[in-house]
Amino acid sequence: MGVEQKLGNMGVVTTTLETVVNWSRTNAMWPMLFGLACCAIEMMSAQSASYDMSRFGMELMRASPRQSDLMIVAGRVSKKMGPVLRRLYDQMPEPKWVIAMGDCASCGGVFNNYAIYQGVDEVVPVDVFVAGCPPRPEALIHGVLTVYEKVKGEKFKDLAVK
Repeated sequence: MGVEQKLGNMGVVTTTLETVVNWSRTNAMWPMLFGLACCAIEMMSAQSASYDMSRFGMELMRASPRQSDLMIVAGRVSKKMGPVLRRLYDQMPEPKWVIAMGDCASCGGVFNNYAIYQGVDEVVPVDVFVAGCPPRPEALIHGVLTVYEKVKGEKFKDLAVK
């Protein structure tokens, strides 16, 4: 059943500008890979033919922060890597979102020592935490869909406050 049959002969489709902008943001999201440990292997396999993140508009993962709007931090972040992560995050254009993939990125994992951040949210603001050690590609895809739902619900007035 198409739009023509639902609308009849009216020939008009109405929507809001927010809805169109949020729809375009979700369907053209470019992730920036930041793979630091074993979780990066699972992140790479989410791009493979078995899981195919291309169906969500993510054809390939960029290594350049200036073209990306979603950062996927996969693995443990050391104190030495924290400033690099923050610099890359600051180079991303607004609006931007972050997924912390794996237990190490979420809460430090089994590495409870002075050299590892106990969660990447100490360095950059995180929108979605994906649990697991390492999390399966399905979990990352669920995290991406959670970010999509968050983006679809954003309002212009909330973005202006940031």
